[in-house]
Amino acid sequence: MNRSHELLRHERRRFLRQAGGGAGLVALAGLLAEDGFFPRGTAAERHAPPTVRPPHFAPRARRVIWLFMHGGPSHVDLWDPKPDLVRYAGQPLPESFGMVMTRRAVARNPLLGPIRPFKPRGESGLQVSDFLPHLAECADQLCVIRSLHGDSVNHPQSVYQMNTGGILMGRPSLGSWVSYGLGSENQEMPAFLVLPDPGGGLKGGPPAWGSGYLPAMFQGVTMRPGPTPLLNLQPPPGLSADRQRAVLDLVRQWNRQHLDARRLDQRPGDDELAARIESYEMAYRMQAAAPELVDLADETAETHALYGLDDPRTEEFGRRCLLARRLVERGVRCVQLYSGDTNGWDAHQDVAQNHALMCQRTDKPIAGLLRDLTRRGLLEDTLVIWGGEFGRMPMSEQGTGRDHNPWGYSVWLAGAGIRGGRAHGATDAVGLRAAEQPVHVRDFHATLLHLLGLDHERLSYFHNGLEQRLTGPDEAHVVQEIVA
Repeated sequence: MNRSHELLRHERRRFLRQAGGGAGLVALAGLLAEDGFFPRGTAAERHAPPTVRPPHFAPRARRVIWLFMHGGPSHVDLWDPKPDLVRYAGQPLPESFGMVMTRRAVARNPLLGPIRPFKPRGESGLQVSDFLPHLAECADQLCVIRSLHGDSVNHPQSVYQMNTGGILMGRPSLGSWVSYGLGSENQEMPAFLVLPDPGGGLKGGPPAWGSGYLPAMFQGVTMRPGPTPLLNLQPPPGLSADRQRAVLDLVRQWNRQHLDARRLDQRPGDDELAARIESYEMAYRMQAAAPELVDLADETAETHALYGLDDPRTEEFGRRCLLARRLVERGVRCVQLYSGDTNGWDAHQDVAQNHALMCQRTDKPIAGLLRDLTRRGLLEDTLVIWGGEFGRMPMSEQGTGRDHNPWGYSVWLAGAGIRGGRAHGATDAVGLRAAEQPVHVRDFHATLLHLLGLDHERLSYFHNGLEQRLTGPDEAHVVQEIVA
């Protein structure tokens, strides 16, 4: 009896100890789940098609059109007038600006004044360069951020930072985060579409619009330039709709069986396979929706002229701007449209020649896009973004060009309740560095998400043991002066 009693006492202690430890683990798991340590939802839910999802709070914007000027447009020649740059053109950069340069470089790279004059535009008097006569007429709709700054002087890293929040490839792009956070309003089209420049050669490549560690279905889907933006929309000759549907159903069944088997074996779900399953279904649905979408024949001659489709100098970019309007009109959440091939706006040798060409191609189509969105009532809840990966130096390069400048440059926003006709922040006297109300790229991203009704701290995805965000682990702030 005594031995039995002793064994019972030890068993009771072991039971209490194990039960207490188990209860502690359950409590810890609950706390970690509340803090977002574990992935949200089931694997199927995390890989579900991007249907409409509610924002964190009432949004100003329901959709985004991002006009990305690849190569780095010169802010001091387009959006940021600097009287001192005019006054001291041809002279060396003063040492007080803190730019470390050799005497030879100072002598060889004096300050270069703005190529074309700035003038007050519209009722607001916002100053815009003569490079952009059509956008100058839309000045009262534009909020120019003149104090943006980033962390890299090189094209690929800066392209990644402007698109994904980090200078290294592998992070999800803004469009992917928006698609992940809000889903799509059109189940026949992807939530995030990209219209690259026909010259190709983006410095940084497709990772700029990739989904990174988000499920692959949230990556940007590219549309080809020209009259056939999407290939292979029609089924092969002789394949009936019923037979095509039967083939797709069988392939989907096999793929699902394989994917479910991986999950039952407690192996990570094949993200690419899940995306492939959904892409087959999306492609099938697009066969009905896309041909009408990319056919611009139903647009009026006046609309074609508004976008510059009647002029060979503006026809190509104007076609993509008009396509962007048609996409957001039909519920596509995010459209990114690139201007500039391998070199684009990268005016190292001759700013006057380079920017005259690039502005001529894009100025009228972008102004036409703003006017068209306005008259259709779409600009009220469409956020339009214009900008590149960085700006350009106030000093000359090779006499008539300018080098890269990530330390202070300009972008502008329009629509979605943005109060136009104003500038936010400022660079220093010659446009070298952000000096007043500086806006880092991560602050810019936090502000864009805020306009879309998304809290940048709450929009996250569990990856590699951490809750990952567009704005990264560093502190980021919404620029309230822009959204107020």
